Amino acid sequence: MAGPQFFAPGSVRPSRPKRRFSLEEANRSLPLVKRVVGDIVKTHALAMKLQHEIERATSGKQQHQQQPGTAMQQQLDAAMAKLEDFVDELSEIGCELKDYQTGLIDFVGRHEGRDVYLCWKLGEERITHWHELDSGFAGRQSVSKLHEK
Repeated sequence: MAGPQFFAPGSVRPSRPKRRFSLEEANRSLPLVKRVVGDIVKTHALAMKLQHEIERATSGKQQHQQQPGTAMQQQLDAAMAKLEDFVDELSEIGCELKDYQTGLIDFVGRHEGRDVYLCWKLGEERITHWHELDSGFAGRQSVSKLHEK
């Protein structure tokens, strides 16, 4: 799965984990994480829609007509600021946003003495998978194989 989608390079900072979670701790944080990630997915969709409308209004035949109103740009700017606030909130919780569209989140955990990601996606009831730091979503394994140390 691709990394987070951005509107412009550096427009929204990726979140950075601040702590390690046990599986139990990560699952306990999900009620708050679900709410924040739901807001991220909705706000990202709105920002994408606004960006496409602005691009459409400034391309082709319409380019010679009046420029798109600043209202749409202000809405896009506000949505981007909200996204940054939501990502900061996730960072404060201690998890890392991987995908703005699907709401994919990783928590740093431990397995056999090394850091791994406990992987969760919006819509899942609890964390059921983990993967190595470098393997990504495609390398997900069941938490039944997870041995924290």
